[in-house]
Amino acid sequence: RICQTRRLLSIVKSANALQIFKNTPSAIFAPMPETLEKYVLLTGSDLGDRNANLEAAISLINQRIGRIVAASSIVETEPWGFESDTQFLNQALLVETHLDPESLLKNVLEIEREIGRERKETQWTSRIIDIDIVCSENRSYHSNNLTIPHKHLHERSFVLNPLCQLVPNWIHPLLHKNYAQLLVKLNQGQTESILS
Repeated sequence: RICQTRRLLSIVKSANALQIFKNTPSAIFAPMPETLEKYVLLTGSDLGDRNANLEAAISLINQRIGRIVAASSIVETEPWGFESDTQFLNQALLVETHLDPESLLKNVLEIEREIGRERKETQWTSRIIDIDIVCSENRSYHSNNLTIPHKHLHERSFVLNPLCQLVPNWIHPLLHKNYAQLLVKLNQGQTESILS
């Protein structure tokens, strides 16, 4: 009888626990959301309708990558690394995304292709659209395909100027200076060296 009583109590407790589980809001058991990471992307164009190309990039980045938190002003700059009769329009975008770096790169390349970019063997050349992954708030990353922060970031005023409109106090993880400090040094004709 004692065993039967204990078994009955166990069944009752299990039934009560099941009822409590059923009545518990499902949100309590929902998986935790993925961590959002902030990146700065730099868009550029020196062919075709340059403003329209940058606007197309913004639209597709919002759709495919994540929410654009802020955008710099659009700056007109000389080509870097090659000579051309055309000038670039550049704009920095602060983006929040769940994507990891390689998935981010994959989406960036797809957006460039969709807008009309055709990649050539020459590294630096005129282009309808260029989207660079410039830096991240909390992440540094290196693979055969991608380096974050961008390896030439600290050498390019057309990157640092719009970047500093958005996140001047973010710290370069290898140079240990914020981006505003790196821009001052670049404007003074000095560049930092990355030791690898």
